[in-house]
Amino acid sequence: MAKFCGKIGFVTYQETAPGVTEEVPVEKKYYGDLLRHVKRYQSTENLNDDVYISNEISIIANAFLKENFANIRYVELLGVKWSITNVDATNYPRMVLSLGGVYNG
Repeated sequence: MAKFCGKIGFVTYQETAPGVTEEVPVEKKYYGDLLRHVKRYQSTENLNDDVYISNEISIIANAFLKENFANIRYVELLGVKWSITNVDATNYPRMVLSLGGVYNG
């Protein structure tokens, strides 16, 4: 089983003025295991096919991740930010993150 060490991107919300909130990006470094490493191409109407990965990363959650797991947006893997498609928290403190396409946020 391969090991994972990388950044996970979150979006938290901060009130900038009374009644006005803004998204604030936060990156945290996490360690874990790479459970699955699969790449696939999906044909679209674009000139080039889109690249998707079906990776699963198992990480150990800390207090910040436990409180903000609904705000996870991406995982940086191999120098690319990949969007999160699913977070499985049934085996807490282990959380399994499923990755999808390239993150464009």
